[in-house]
Amino acid sequence: MTVFEMIKKLATDRGVSVSKVASDLGFSENLFYRWKTSEPKARDLEKVAKYFDVNVDYLLGRTVNPNPLETEDDNIPPEFFAIQRKSKMLSQKEQQRLLKIMEATFDDLENGDFEEDEDDDL
Repeated sequence: MTVFEMIKKLATDRGVSVSKVASDLGFSENLFYRWKTSEPKARDLEKVAKYFDVNVDYLLGRTVNPNPLETEDDNIPPEFFAIQRKSKMLSQKEQQRLLKIMEATFDDLENGDFEEDEDDDL
């Protein structure tokens, strides 16, 4: 997968256009399309990686893990990192709401008030 294809996939996964990503980063709308035939600059790749919260090596196709350093601890399931990445796309108000929901869930678990559903093992 080329850098352009990876950016297009990440943009699609997040529900934004490639042009919007370029605009958000202060790039020309055609920059990513030019990367189909030319090499991107390192500083531009770093900006794109930061925008999508992935590793530059992931953009370059050198790894299939978008954040290899995050999963070094085998005791932490990758789903927790997915939640972390997705929460960064929320507004501050939405992040606060999510935090309250999580805190209430942890309080219920600590107090023994949490009932497991049959679907919890999915």
